[in-house]
Amino acid sequence: MKKAGLFFGTFNPVHTGHLIIANHMAYNSDLDEVWMVVSPQNPMKQKTGLLADYHRLALVRIAIEDNPKLRASDVEFNLPKPSYTVDTLAYLTEAHPNIEFALIMGEDNLRTLHKWKNHDVILERHRIFVYPRVLTEQEKEDLKGHRTTSSTAKHPGIVKVDAPVMRVSASFVRRSIQEGKSVRYLLTDKVREYVEEMHFYE
Repeated sequence: MKKAGLFFGTFNPVHTGHLIIANHMAYNSDLDEVWMVVSPQNPMKQKTGLLADYHRLALVRIAIEDNPKLRASDVEFNLPKPSYTVDTLAYLTEAHPNIEFALIMGEDNLRTLHKWKNHDVILERHRIFVYPRVLTEQEKEDLKGHRTTSSTAKHPGIVKVDAPVMRVSASFVRRSIQEGKSVRYLLTDKVREYVEEMHFYE
């Protein structure tokens, strides 16, 4: 059975940090491929500066077009919103019975996993690959008081991966573009060209 890891994100925009993690997971685990699942904009939450869903999906497709083990997914675009991971997993499992799906997340998300909808169902049915994250000061504040429950942290379905720690953030990329600074090497050349042509984030 094929094994696919789901890497969720707004990818606003997709940057080299995202790509390094996705590529590392695809080539340094037993996963056959990694799906980069673009999170749709919540219609109840109009987020300023968030590109339209189809633009963010296009950027991901451009970024990974030459990598046979990475795939862009818009599966959540047509599912009820807000999108809950457990529901997305259930949908994908039914739609692709020949694929075993796993999750890919940063250790910051693992700390709050016990607050997710039906997190116990996710742990029971799917492996979770966890990569290290360097947290921003705001993220550290947000996570205060949130500690992974011992049962979650030590669950046999949790797979800790020694992936490269990336400090690149989409907000840093957007701010740099707004300020007219170079984002070369933060974005792939083709993604950067598309962003510049479309005047995104200016």
